[in-house]
Amino acid sequence: MTRAARIAVLAGVAVCAVASVAAAQTVAPAGAPAAPAAGAPAVGSGGPVSGAQMVVILTLVSLAPAIVLTCTTFARFVIVLGFLRTGLGTQGAPPNQVLVGTALFMTLFVMAPTMNRVADDAVTPYLDGQLGERAAFDRAVPPIREFLLAHTRDEDLGVFYAMTDEPRPATGADVPLRIAIPAFVLSELRTAFEMGLTILLPFLVIDLLVALVLTSMGMMMMPPVVVAMPVKLLVFVAVDGWRLVVESLMRGAL
Repeated sequence: MTRAARIAVLAGVAVCAVASVAAAQTVAPAGAPAAPAAGAPAVGSGGPVSGAQMVVILTLVSLAPAIVLTCTTFARFVIVLGFLRTGLGTQGAPPNQVLVGTALFMTLFVMAPTMNRVADDAVTPYLDGQLGERAAFDRAVPPIREFLLAHTRDEDLGVFYAMTDEPRPATGADVPLRIAIPAFVLSELRTAFEMGLTILLPFLVIDLLVALVLTSMGMMMMPPVVVAMPVKLLVFVAVDGWRLVVESLMRGAL
C-alpha cells in the first residue's frame, strides 16, 4: 500500500477516534506547555511530524463522509429510518436532518468501543510523535477489520474473493481492507432492506384493511391514505414504536 493510501486510511481512523482523543487528552495549565518526548520533534514546530499531521487533517476532512458511510453502521440506520418514515406515510416528518442526526449519534454509540481501541493503539501515539504513519496504520487496522468482519456475511466476502486472485483467508486477520469494506457495505445494505421490509409489512396491512373498510362502506371517493395515516400513527405511538425501532437497530449492530 502506498504512502498516500496509508495516510488516507489513517485519516479515516482519526475521524472515528477524534471524540475519544479529545476526551483522553489532559489540558495543560496556561503558560506551561507540555514537554515533548525524548527524541521526538515538537508538534507545531514546522518539522516533519507537524507537516504529516497537517496532511492527515486535510485528508480527514475530505474522506470523512465516505468513511462514515462505508465503514460504520450509519448507512443501515439511516436506510431503516427512511423506510419507517415511508411506511408511516408522513412524508416530511420527521425531516431528513432529524433522521440523519439520529442515525449519526446512534452510529457514534455503536462505534465507541472500536473508536476507543483505535484511539489508544494508533491515533494518540501517532499524534504524540511516538509512531510513524506505517506503524500507526498497522495498529489501527485490526480493530476496524474485526468490526467489519463481525457484521459481514461469508457469502458477501465470497463475492469479492471470487472476482480476485486472492487466496481464501484462513483467519479474519488475513482479509485485506479492500475486500472487507465492500463486503461489509453489501451486508449492511441487505440487512437494512430486510429490516425495512419487516417494518413496512404491518403498515401495508393497515393500508389494505383501511381500503377494504372504505370500499365496503361505499366510500370509494375518499383516498385511503387520509384515514390510514392517522390509524398508523395511532398504532405506532401506542406500541412505543420509536423505542422499539431504535432498540432493535442498536441491538442488531452491537
